Amino acid sequence: MRIGVDIGGHTLVTALVSEPKAGELPRIEKIDTAVTPLNRGSIEIMNAIADAVLCLAGASKISSIGIGVPGMLDAERRRSYRLPNFSECWDGLDVHAALSEALTRHNLTAGSINIENDANCYALGEGFAGEAVGVSNYVTFTLGTGIGCGIVSGGRLITGSHGMAGEGGHLVVQGDSPCRCGGKGHAETVAAADGTEVRAIAKGLPMDFEELWVMRGSPDADEVIDATLDAMARIIASTCHMLDPEVVIIGGGMSKAEGIMEALTEMTIPYLSNPMKKLLNLRRSKLGNRAPLFGAAALASMRALM
Repeated sequence: MRIGVDIGGHTLVTALVSEPKAGELPRIEKIDTAVTPLNRGSIEIMNAIADAVLCLAGASKISSIGIGVPGMLDAERRRSYRLPNFSECWDGLDVHAALSEALTRHNLTAGSINIENDANCYALGEGFAGEAVGVSNYVTFTLGTGIGCGIVSGGRLITGSHGMAGEGGHLVVQGDSPCRCGGKGHAETVAAADGTEVRAIAKGLPMDFEELWVMRGSPDADEVIDATLDAMARIIASTCHMLDPEVVIIGGGMSKAEGIMEALTEMTIPYLSNPMKKLLNLRRSKLGNRAPLFGAAALASMRALM
């Protein structure tokens, strides 16, 4: 019995995921959605996870628990470096030990506990049960408040020498606008929801991207939307040249806008070399916001390949 956890700033989602059987994809058997504790503290969140595990699994044996963490982790995938939108108590936290203690307080144990960046869990989830099943080389981008990115190459998740590889939203695209990460000119400052909303508000347009999207054709809306698509096109093209993925998967709230995949493909092609133009394969996420849950649940079996 596998448990997958997705820690969000507003919601904490925990799922019981079936063990994959020959010829079948894994399934989410049960799911628990709770409000993330207001202080976003580590002890409170670990206790909330333990509560959810107890609710989902009861007295059943838990083979593994995987957690998608919204921040930077050490190379050993044990401690969190920084969760930008969470309490400072997460800085340097031994997440493995903290969850073990919370489970013990609830009289629970797990065969293994694994943690990973939530965007990487998204990528693993698409390979485990989604759009990238059977694909060995792919990249995922999630378009939301920020831009998440996960890279799988040769069937292995790429995490880098310091554990921070795959930060596609922080590729430099243009200008020198400051990014919350401390750098400047990053794709997130233009293409993520926050940057898009700032430009929309400045023109008196709706800040909701889907509302903005249906206004395409008006000069002001096109100016805002085209800047977002152009920044995304640049990082997709750069990623394709660097990694040569078979598939690039787009997820997140902004990806739901009707026709955005076609528009993004059209915008990306001019930035690609001639050999790459024919190879571009953009796909929308199959699992949506459940991808991190599948990916977190798959961590135990994926560790041998990482």
